[in-house]
Amino acid sequence: MTNSSPFSPFPQSLHLHASCVAIKNVAVVIMGESAGGKSDLALRLIDRGATLVSDDQVVLHLQSGIITADAPENIKGLLEIRGVGIFHLPFTSAPLGLIVQLSENSMIERLPYPESYSCLGIDIPQIRVCGFHASAPVKIEMAVAALHDASMMSGAFTTE
Repeated sequence: MTNSSPFSPFPQSLHLHASCVAIKNVAVVIMGESAGGKSDLALRLIDRGATLVSDDQVVLHLQSGIITADAPENIKGLLEIRGVGIFHLPFTSAPLGLIVQLSENSMIERLPYPESYSCLGIDIPQIRVCGFHASAPVKIEMAVAALHDASMMSGAFTTE
C-alpha cells in the first residue's frame, strides 16, 4: 500500500492477490484462496465478452474518489491457463464496481443481504459465488447489470 497524500487517512493504492476482468467497463475483482479458480473464472468471463484487467495480482488506485483496477506493469495482458500455459490477451483498466468472493456453495446464502468490501476507504459491493459452478459467469454478469438498473427484486443489492 502507498499513501501519497499526507491529508488522506487511506492509502492511495493497494495490491491484491486476485484476478480482475472488465464487464461493460466495470472492473470485477475476483478474490479467493490460492488455486481456488480465480483465473479459470476470469477465462470463462473473457470467453463471454469480458476484457482482462489483470491475473493473479491487481493494483487498485484511488483518484478523485474513484478506484481504478489495473495490472502491475510486468504482467499486463498475461493470463495463466492452468495446464496449458501463459497467454497474451487484450487488456484494459477500468473503474472498480464489484468484488466477487469465491466461496464454497454451503457458504452462499440463497437470498443474501447486501455485502461490501472496504477498499481504500470506499465500500464496494460484494457477492459470493462458487467459482467452478457453470452458472458463475452468468451470475457475475447479472450482478454487474443489477448495479446499474432495477432488475434485482431482492438480494445482494437491495434493502428489502
